[in-house]
Amino acid sequence: MPNRSTYGLENHGFTNLEREYWNLTTPALYEQIVRFREGVLAHHGPIVVRTGQHTGRSPRDKFIVDEPSTAQDIWWGDVNRPIDAAHFAGLKQRLLAYFQNRAAFVQDMYVGRDPAYRLPVRIITETAWHSLFARNMFSLPASDALITHVPEYTVINAPSFHALPQLDNVNSSAFILINFAERLILIGGTSYAGEIKKSLFSVMNYLMPLRGVLPMHCSANYGKNEDDVAIFFGLSGTGKTTLSADSTRTLIGDDEHGWSETGIFNFEGGCYAKVIRLDPAGEPEIYQATRRFGTILENVVIDQDSRRIDLNDSTHTENTRASYPISHIPNASSTGMAGHPRYVIFLTADAFGVLPPLSRLTPEQAQYHFLSGYTARVAGTEKGMGEEPQATFSACFGAPFMVHPPQRYAQMLAERLARHKSQVWLVNTGWTGGPYGVGQRMALGYTRAMIRAILSSELEDVATRPDPVFGLQVPQHVPGVPEDILDPRMTWADGDAYDRQAAHLAGLFHRNFARFAADVPAEVRAAGPVIGAGG
Repeated sequence: MPNRSTYGLENHGFTNLEREYWNLTTPALYEQIVRFREGVLAHHGPIVVRTGQHTGRSPRDKFIVDEPSTAQDIWWGDVNRPIDAAHFAGLKQRLLAYFQNRAAFVQDMYVGRDPAYRLPVRIITETAWHSLFARNMFSLPASDALITHVPEYTVINAPSFHALPQLDNVNSSAFILINFAERLILIGGTSYAGEIKKSLFSVMNYLMPLRGVLPMHCSANYGKNEDDVAIFFGLSGTGKTTLSADSTRTLIGDDEHGWSETGIFNFEGGCYAKVIRLDPAGEPEIYQATRRFGTILENVVIDQDSRRIDLNDSTHTENTRASYPISHIPNASSTGMAGHPRYVIFLTADAFGVLPPLSRLTPEQAQYHFLSGYTARVAGTEKGMGEEPQATFSACFGAPFMVHPPQRYAQMLAERLARHKSQVWLVNTGWTGGPYGVGQRMALGYTRAMIRAILSSELEDVATRPDPVFGLQVPQHVPGVPEDILDPRMTWADGDAYDRQAAHLAGLFHRNFARFAADVPAEVRAAGPVIGAGG
């Protein structure tokens, strides 16, 4: 088998496998997906799959093995929960026994597009569609390199194998376990493919700072040349993927990048876009990718007779996803690499409706808001939420994937911003005219106009005003955007209600930042909202 590495599965402890499928191509994986009834073929050629009970990540089921060689580096707590080596070993033994007399699909890949920093990995799955997901999301070695491929990290993914919480010392039957000493990741009890991607992102978040590279949960693109780079930080639902997919600019990547001494590089070879209610006019590149051969559509509703998909139907979940190779985006970079960012954009979707839609940050404010990582989830989009918006503070705009303490990443970002004189902007893609339920979502056209103004340097000489509560410098004019939109208080019918809501959010910022206050300079602590300001 020419695509099979000489470093076989016996090196990972596998025995008595029914069959090994090594580095199957996309068409070959389609055949196996249909053969094993893992998914259905949709009109235009994407494959549609269901992930069952788990339609998103399971953060409470993620654990890191607490072992001496790495324990001192880990940011232990709610994000990185410890599991002891003995329980990891027991679960691993049963997982390997589960694979006996079963088939295993293997993909040998790289994480990281820059050859100087790329990580050789192996993803072993029990299903063909998860193997296709890995093939979409990471970088393919040259075909003649597969025979000598030796992984530095390995993922074993078995959705149908379930943990026993009382025996394995985990929270549920689902588990995502990372062992840095063994360079091994075990995933089971969940079919949500994002766990494969995000667990390897966690590995890169651990390894890259040790090599002087800042790992970032951001999308990135560039303009006329590879030195005109913009990066977009933001949590799910803030527009990170949408706003970076711009037909006038070259897409570097949509989710995860490293910032090295020579510039930025994509960690991935594909995109994993949220597609619920995707707008074909506002997001044409992503929309077309959902209608391409090789794309996986997770939990998207499909008519079983016509085989046509309905991206507006949230019957299965609000978190419908499309996985596709980045080459499905017509203006994507072929190298996944570019220079140092000129523009750093923090995206938030403020469902309280009080943050300015656009503001420029000082270096101190950049550190404050990077450590805060604020957005607000909308009521009704997630199980268990109430009627009011809920503030979410996710350090570095990606706390679930941060392995070192957040202050380490924030300091690395601050050093790079100063060295390369990058501009930092905060863009609120959330609500205007009132909170969720009263106001309306910021029009995508206005947000795109703001982004265009930033990237074309049209705002260099525009007058600004300080926001009285959040202290941010707000441009008084942006081409293509009504001036009253730029002042959130002016969009509210009741100014006093705005003041109360702004003061409430300011208090939430301060309470969240208290956990970082002792470890940052005084000027960073002072860069947050002003309690008691307003009106």
